[in-house]
Amino acid sequence: AILCAAPLSADDDLARAVAADYEESLADLFVWFHSHPELSFREYQSAARLAEELRAAGIDVTEEVGGTGVVGMLRNGDGPQVLVRADMDGLPLREDSGLEYASTVTQVDITGIEQPVMHACGHDVHMTSMVGTAKRLVALRESWSGTVMFIGQPAEERVGGAKAMLADGLYERFGVPDYALAFHVSAGRPAGKVEIAGGQIASSADSVDITVYGIGAHGASPHKGKDPVYIAAQIVVALQSLVSRELAPLEAGVVTVGAIHGGTKHNIIPDEVRLQLTVRADTQEAREKLLSGIERIALNTARAAGITEDLLPKVELSSEGTPPTVNDDELAERIRAAFARELGEDALFEETREGMGAEDFAYFVMTEDEVPGAYFSVGGTPQADLDAEEA
Repeated sequence: AILCAAPLSADDDLARAVAADYEESLADLFVWFHSHPELSFREYQSAARLAEELRAAGIDVTEEVGGTGVVGMLRNGDGPQVLVRADMDGLPLREDSGLEYASTVTQVDITGIEQPVMHACGHDVHMTSMVGTAKRLVALRESWSGTVMFIGQPAEERVGGAKAMLADGLYERFGVPDYALAFHVSAGRPAGKVEIAGGQIASSADSVDITVYGIGAHGASPHKGKDPVYIAAQIVVALQSLVSRELAPLEAGVVTVGAIHGGTKHNIIPDEVRLQLTVRADTQEAREKLLSGIERIALNTARAAGITEDLLPKVELSSEGTPPTVNDDELAERIRAAFARELGEDALFEETREGMGAEDFAYFVMTEDEVPGAYFSVGGTPQADLDAEEA
């Protein structure tokens, strides 16, 4: 419905062709991706295999865009250019699924720490689906016209890969797309079902590090020092006032302190304590309010405790952050109508947001070019398995 095309129905011929692709190659490709996961900005094998598969399908491929990013261009006459994105990275988790093809991979991450790795967030599905989409579009090229930009994106889990690809000149080198599309497999929904809606899809995400400084002393003589553990504890509690007292009651936000590190022994007041935070919001305005509030609270809590200006806390915002993801209403409705027409209304479901997850797909659409984007969900679990879990 987005490329210049005659309507393609989910008829028997197309269904048989898709099934044949899966049996002949995509099933094995999924197993390979699942059993060879790699961490963010370390997707060397994944990127190479994705590039190989796209080339074999007849796509013009460029590698190493924004690090390990892959760009495949399928040009097919006049028409709009559509970006289709699949993320490639796995997560630092040890797989305990019992699958014959379960990951046993370990890998050194970008901080130098060796980690177990698995595809726990469905990116193996996303890459496999991209290859399948490329094959079908090549086979059906007489039925549509335009350009498809296939993006194999690194580091979605660290919300840094889309930004890195754009910084490497993605749009300058390959053109600004007229539309941008991506999907996420939904393990809690039945296979064969899809969901798409306009408006808010995912929250912003930012990582903040706070180093609280103090003056070390013996735990039995706290008056001879300045206790950063006590100051850090006050900061943690005070941060909760940002959402409860500074955001409007109907405005969403999260400030979570995920880690506290400090001290070496029971009776020693340390010199410093480190806090690690994740911050989520649904609007840029709320995002900026929370981030500025965190710094204000950290600095002034320390001042209230008598910390001198040269020892005030250091508040650092990670470069790995993302704005909120918001679907273009008109584009989402066009795609929803196409799903309903080709798959039937009963194939659609409504996804309820139960948290403030983030997604750096937002960078592809929230540029100065304001690319209309649509991010949707695809069910990934057989209905029988879902029923068995509920029983």
